[in-house]
Amino acid sequence: MKDFLQRNKVFIIVILATCILIVGGLFLMSRGSNPSTVSSTNVDSSILAPSGVYKTSGLVNGFYLPASPSATVTLVEFGDYVCPACGDAAPYVKQVLTDFPGKVNYVFRNYPLSYHTNAPLASYAAEAAGLQGKYFEMNDRLYSTQNDWSNLPDPASVFVGYAKDLGLNTDKFTSDMNSQNVKDVVQRDMNDGKTVALTETPTFYINGTKVSLSGDSNQLRDLIQVDLAK
Repeated sequence: MKDFLQRNKVFIIVILATCILIVGGLFLMSRGSNPSTVSSTNVDSSILAPSGVYKTSGLVNGFYLPASPSATVTLVEFGDYVCPACGDAAPYVKQVLTDFPGKVNYVFRNYPLSYHTNAPLASYAAEAAGLQGKYFEMNDRLYSTQNDWSNLPDPASVFVGYAKDLGLNTDKFTSDMNSQNVKDVVQRDMNDGKTVALTETPTFYINGTKVSLSGDSNQLRDLIQVDLAK
């Protein structure tokens, strides 16, 4: 036996190394095949998507569709317009709205983080645009230009420029952006975020269940597709 081991020492080492690589690869594959984590507890829809929040069920030819009563999936995002991760996730949401028009109702909830100085005003701008029927258009503009305004001393004039580009009444927009009513709406969103114990942005819920994304551009779409197939 000793002679056998000596003669085949290199061969045995190669076999052992191969086994280790195979086991390690299977372990990594098992981790990578399900890169999302899903909470075991659903959150009441009245907290995630209360009445009065803006909803869209799709993006068709550049136009955001109104909420659909027949949509079987509700996607809720708590986000911060200055948050880089939220900006990275914005195209994934647009992909979902483009791929499943009329099937997924999407809700954006404001959760400006305290250390992002311009985040609250950006949320006010989105809500002000919503009062003139352009909420998701402003949401899109804020994220697509995030690097242009997020570090400015005061981006208010930039937001007014966006409102003008969207065809809004800029006087009304400016008034609404600074109104207590709009600030109260954003505060309500923040209060609801604290109620569900948010720890980061963006935070997504699919039909009331929290999901954590890995950064894969198709992951959100795939998760929603699973719910649509139920």
